[in-house]
Amino acid sequence: MTTTAYITHPSFMKHVMGEDHPECPARLDAINDHLLSHGFLDLMPSYRAPEATHEQILRAHTAHYLAEIENMVPPEGETVHVDPDTMMNSHTLTAARHAAGAVVMATDLVISREVTRAFCAVRPPGHHAERDAAMGFCFFNNVAVGIRHAQRAHGINRIALIDFDVHHGNGSEDILAGDDEILMVSTFQHPLYPYLGDVPKGTNMLNVPLPARTRGDLMRQVVTERWLPALDHFRPQMIFISAGFDAHRDDDMANLGWVEKDYAWITARLMEIAHKHSHDRVVSVLEGGYSLQALASSVGAHVGVMIGAVDA
Repeated sequence: MTTTAYITHPSFMKHVMGEDHPECPARLDAINDHLLSHGFLDLMPSYRAPEATHEQILRAHTAHYLAEIENMVPPEGETVHVDPDTMMNSHTLTAARHAAGAVVMATDLVISREVTRAFCAVRPPGHHAERDAAMGFCFFNNVAVGIRHAQRAHGINRIALIDFDVHHGNGSEDILAGDDEILMVSTFQHPLYPYLGDVPKGTNMLNVPLPARTRGDLMRQVVTERWLPALDHFRPQMIFISAGFDAHRDDDMANLGWVEKDYAWITARLMEIAHKHSHDRVVSVLEGGYSLQALASSVGAHVGVMIGAVDA
């Protein structure tokens, strides 16, 4: 029997980048309400995320960058821009440390077999954060911190990262490209922010750009014909997912046409790979998704498959 942990932290609600900013605390409220109303949280042991340590963060980021972010924290009631659409308030750094720490905790829980899988309901998101730069609403690359922890603290040496956010995970690619212990596979709309990914940075990157208005049928074809054979060949010992839900047809941050059944389907295929090669070990980490209703129902489809409550 598989058990899926739910990992989050109250500090995520205090990170606010402006009244009308799409990456807002209401995202986690919508997810939590949906999972609670469908009874999914009753089936998931809940954990409070710790802060990632300096050592854990520095496995994915430079010391100069970490010091720079720490020195940018503004006074209470103020915000500061780190790039045109990414801001810090006085609580952001704490939230970012807990977001990275959630993935470290998830990694420990899954590898120790205390749980089989984990879903990290975190913010700020992470997959745009490069080794030495914050961008795209992201400060620390949460999933990369977790992957490096699996490698360095646990000796896991074949790790798959799957990123199905509508935006390319340029930060994850920047940090992980060229590491032959990792296979990163991704889909994303192109051209679209961050306007990268069409030319992979390393041979361990399987990037599949999708044109605007791509619906779930083409995504399923890409996964079946390109992702699954590559993952089968790689035989990952553990799977991490950068789970962005902004490819949904109702999300106006991009222009793809996926629906909840597509997220359930892709999750089911990844769970099959995990069962075949990874002893069911999966850590899923929230990235994008900005239409609150679509985000909540899509996370419900994703988590529902992880816990065995939804068929796909």
